[in-house]
Amino acid sequence: VMSILLHGDAAFAGQGVVYETFHLSDLPSYTTNGTIHVVVNNQIGFTTDPRMARSSPYPTDVARVVNAPIFHVNADDPEAVMYVCGVAAEWRNTFNKDVVVDLVCYRRRGHNEMDEPMFTQPLMYKQIHKQVPVLKKYADKLIADGTVTLQEFEEEIAKYDRICEEAYTRSKDKKILHIKHWLDSPWPGFFNADGEPKSMSCPPTGISEELLTHIGNVASSVPLQDFKIHSGLSRILKARSEMTQNRLVDWALAEYMAFGSVLKEGIHVRLSGQDVERGTF
Repeated sequence: VMSILLHGDAAFAGQGVVYETFHLSDLPSYTTNGTIHVVVNNQIGFTTDPRMARSSPYPTDVARVVNAPIFHVNADDPEAVMYVCGVAAEWRNTFNKDVVVDLVCYRRRGHNEMDEPMFTQPLMYKQIHKQVPVLKKYADKLIADGTVTLQEFEEEIAKYDRICEEAYTRSKDKKILHIKHWLDSPWPGFFNADGEPKSMSCPPTGISEELLTHIGNVASSVPLQDFKIHSGLSRILKARSEMTQNRLVDWALAEYMAFGSVLKEGIHVRLSGQDVERGTF
């Protein structure tokens, strides 16, 4: 499995979650063994010039925090893009480290149907309107090289248009949406034969008082003989033991009983988050 994340240039520079996930990239419990980050860099975000949107020369500079290699490639050159993506995949598979591909390109139309980019970026959009679209640019090159004929190119375009048109026509006849069609791997037992979720009622998960008492006693004891324990901690363990005996439960003990009962069934439990290693929360 290879993790590939697709970003926009403004989001890559501006969203804190990008910086945060880079700092998870090498942590033993969180690593994906290298993520490939693809930045679709239209050099504008929504309507903001880069000089008004970030303090670094490139949107990808945030990746330098983990020394990830960063490839800037002209997206109008598909062969260069393919080459760089191949190098990125090889890097990731060889070194199991993050790598970034910055596709330097442009956005031909507005951010959405309501956005007229000529209002905010008149000079840039005058240049963009003069640009030959990448499909035509590359097709002309391949036809000039003799790699494909004009007829082959036109057939491919027609084939693709047909796929889109047929899918559009079919979509009008849809009366029912199957949730399972949207999931890569439907969980067995989660859906019935029609692809609809089974009822969400939970089976009873209660356990005997005897087992709860056992977990409570284990959670309030020290496993080693003659182990010198911190006085503050022994006070907590003593209070927990008394609660177990008095058939009382607070949040912390309830959590212990929940974890403990799952562990008793042979299911691995991993605690993750703030200060879990020292058991603060």
